[in-house]
Amino acid sequence: MASSPGSNASLSCEKTILSESSQAKKSQYSEEETFYMNCRAAYLAVFNSSLENIKSKEQLCLVLQQAGRNPSQKTVNQYWTPQTTTLNFDDFCNILKKEKPATKTELLKAFLKVDTNNDGYILHTELHKILTMRGEKMTAEEVNAITKLADVNSNGKLDYNKFCKLYMTTNEQCRKTALEKLEVDSRLRRQQFGSQVETSSERATSPTSKPSSRTTRKTDHKPAPKRGDNRTSSRPSSAQSCKASVSSTIGMGTSSNTNSELIEPNTVKDWQCAQSKGCFFLEEDGEIITHKYRLYLPQRSTIYITIKPLNLSQLEGKASPWLSVDTALYVLKENESQENLQLVSFTEAQNKEMFMWKGELGSGIYWLIPFTTGCKLKKIKKHITGEAKLVYRDGDGELALTKEFKAALSDIFEMIDLDGNGLLSLEEYNFFELRTSGEKCDEEAWAVCKENFDTKKNELTRQGFMDLNLMEANDREGDPSDLWVTLLSLGYNKALEMTEACPFVIDIYAEKCKPRIKAVYLEAGSRQLNRAICKSVVNKGDAKVLDSGGSIIVYTYKSDTRITSVIENKVCQHVMPLKEQEEWIYNCVHSLVP
Repeated sequence: MASSPGSNASLSCEKTILSESSQAKKSQYSEEETFYMNCRAAYLAVFNSSLENIKSKEQLCLVLQQAGRNPSQKTVNQYWTPQTTTLNFDDFCNILKKEKPATKTELLKAFLKVDTNNDGYILHTELHKILTMRGEKMTAEEVNAITKLADVNSNGKLDYNKFCKLYMTTNEQCRKTALEKLEVDSRLRRQQFGSQVETSSERATSPTSKPSSRTTRKTDHKPAPKRGDNRTSSRPSSAQSCKASVSSTIGMGTSSNTNSELIEPNTVKDWQCAQSKGCFFLEEDGEIITHKYRLYLPQRSTIYITIKPLNLSQLEGKASPWLSVDTALYVLKENESQENLQLVSFTEAQNKEMFMWKGELGSGIYWLIPFTTGCKLKKIKKHITGEAKLVYRDGDGELALTKEFKAALSDIFEMIDLDGNGLLSLEEYNFFELRTSGEKCDEEAWAVCKENFDTKKNELTRQGFMDLNLMEANDREGDPSDLWVTLLSLGYNKALEMTEACPFVIDIYAEKCKPRIKAVYLEAGSRQLNRAICKSVVNKGDAKVLDSGGSIIVYTYKSDTRITSVIENKVCQHVMPLKEQEEWIYNCVHSLVP
């Protein structure tokens, strides 16, 4: 969706999966393709379009039932919380992955528990009592609807074996009817469903939606454009016959890496400052994990916030690819609870690799959520000729860390020393442990650590951290396998280059009070972040109406470094130039498929 004479564009909102020739992979894709086809069929049995959202508990229950689920009120409440206003098709697919359809065996087991005579029948009076008074209570009308089914009731009794068979048959028939409708109606086959699109049997995708913190949306693979192509897109092209479309063309100049609208306050050196480091970590599936922070301001004050990649002390000749990664920081105000966050602003102004924001904030608690588009922090296939050596035996036969590994550990120490005091607290060390092993170090284990390794003020020193890793190597008699697990989870490759992580540093300056910042979580992008991005684009971007009724609006936000578009409160894409020193053109057509 962006173009330039040299295809100077990088897209990040979708990741792709290439089909493989192995039969096992094809089988996996076939199952996933069938799953999403069933999702589509169920959704369109209730709604006219995938662009429609689920707007109530009743609609959620209905569409789940259409998909062969029989959700209890407790299950519905799990996905439709007091904070929920709408759910989209992607959310629906994710729910179906978690809520498996009831099987005939499970239904029979439930009936057997109340079949006191074990004769395959339940009296209507007993059934009415059970269903209206126990568990998820049904209404009398709902129970009567069951007892009036002629094929499964006689002489005041329910034949629950027949009922279970009828239930399963009806579900299957509903599914087949909806699928047949999809197959026959070419318009529905062409329609895009949320982030899911139709695929061929030879190249199927395995898309997953992203309402939760640990999943990533994926879509059809499109071949990379050859040099000279005038367009590269993160979405499949629309069908030629479309109901409505709107195009956006934006000419982008060379980035000066500076924004004159916001400059550092002249007196900022006299302001009180709080600092914290953090890191973006790239997962195998393309998901980005990062720290999230709580900021406390004791009183109203003018605030100056900056975020930039952290420049670590690299060995001579070693590249620092993360220094070019785009960063941003969204500021959200906490109102009564963590679930109720209100967007205040984000670091929009730029000075080289630093992004900044200045404004006035009242007293209270704020959340700072780091963000990167993923345009420049992404999987890169690099041929590595040989694995770097981590340990060796010295002249006395003792294990020692190599110079290169020591340098990497020193950088890691800098990265996980969040407050920058040159020491690792238990809290800081636990972020490291959670990332590398998924577990925390408790107080007892920390006490043992302090007894055996160099500490200062009850915190681990840099040398202590080095010795801790040397002990791990000794425990494995020089086998570096566990050490590599740690390094790879922190974004290093086998050449000891950090290519899949971007450490950063945040500085908070306050004119009238002492700000306090604390890293609280290390997790994937949340709903709060997605909402913040969407709201910022809606507030600051240009709006274009896609349909004649004016109900679907495309918002496009342009900064000096990126373009972001939003439709229906959903981020469509982020676009950035591969070479900021060259001019480039953003050309995008959004189409509404009938």
